[in-house]
Amino acid sequence: MALSSVLPGSDALQLAMFVGYAASGVAGALVALVGSVLPPTLLMFGVVSILHRLRREAWVSRFVEGLTPAVAVLMVFVAWKVFTGGNGGVVNWQMGVLGLASLIALIFDAPAPLVLLVAGILGIFIF
Repeated sequence: MALSSVLPGSDALQLAMFVGYAASGVAGALVALVGSVLPPTLLMFGVVSILHRLRREAWVSRFVEGLTPAVAVLMVFVAWKVFTGGNGGVVNWQMGVLGLASLIALIFDAPAPLVLLVAGILGIFIF
């Protein structure tokens, strides 16, 4: 099992490769890998080919426009859950200052990875 944890991919994929390896060695691991990756890959290729044909249809663009506010609200909801979930739902001044500074940096087009890195480093010292 320790060997499967160094393999790339999700835990489920690692477990499938481990079981395949335990059952039939390297060949079993490869069969398990292909059996785990191939079906969702084919499904995604099918969906993409259908969407590629439909992308110029008017109802598809209206559908996507209808999804946009719902996705935005879901992202705000998840962000709020993450923001308040670490300390029992209490938002202290340090979190507010760090969040506001990050928002200001992103408004002024600072690179998102840099903002995350600086926020993480400041978090080490603030919290």
